[in-house]
Amino acid sequence: MPKIRESKHPYLQISEHYRKKILDGTLAPGSRVPSLREIAKDWSVSPVTASKAMTHLQAEGYVTVGGKGLATTVRDPKEVSRNGKDRAIAVRRTGRIYTPGEYARITSAEVVPAPDDIASALGLAGAEPSAIRRVRITYGADHQPVSASVSWYDSALAESAPKLLEAERIVEGSWGYVEKQTGQLATRGQDQITTRLATEEDAVLLGLELPAAVKVSTTTLWTEDGTVVEYGVSVSGPARYSTYEYDLHTDKFSDDK
Repeated sequence: MPKIRESKHPYLQISEHYRKKILDGTLAPGSRVPSLREIAKDWSVSPVTASKAMTHLQAEGYVTVGGKGLATTVRDPKEVSRNGKDRAIAVRRTGRIYTPGEYARITSAEVVPAPDDIASALGLAGAEPSAIRRVRITYGADHQPVSASVSWYDSALAESAPKLLEAERIVEGSWGYVEKQTGQLATRGQDQITTRLATEEDAVLLGLELPAAVKVSTTTLWTEDGTVVEYGVSVSGPARYSTYEYDLHTDKFSDDK
């Protein structure tokens, strides 16, 4: 039976619980989420708190309300764009980076001269640094492209993590594989988001009709000592939700006068 922790507001804990079930496939697209009465009973909270949790999930784009009895159901995942945090949670919870029905095709995996920005991001030294570059297209359950992404790694990993140079899927995700092979655990991540007009290459990879806008997400994963495990850039098309949750502690904010 789920229990409320005092460290976070109850409605956020409840919405987080069901979000994780959606992301790991426990709650499939179109399946019904427990009713507000059931949630209130299971979590020992008021109906108001239960309603607030579902409203939060709906605002994030994970569920939709409608139909007979205004049932809350899991939204089609092709309308939701998963961020780096979501994928990290999936790896930690299930050992797999993709949700049920989602899959990827690796189009290239090779060692290349590292561009200046990549060398800087990975902390590579030397006059002519090199890096491992993996390019993948991720598809949804409908076999339509969801995103195109490039992941970068220190080329020194080629020996300890040889699968990075194979144009084949790695079930636990590339960085999960690096963790397993090297013992370097990612403990911190950062996603940076921007938008731009799609290029012709974006249009081909994602099946877009130009002109179109795309979202560009840059994800960096670090170990406890600050070593970069993975640096990745992902491009996804329009009409997809992206959600980022954070806590605001009012006692940490003040006006300097």
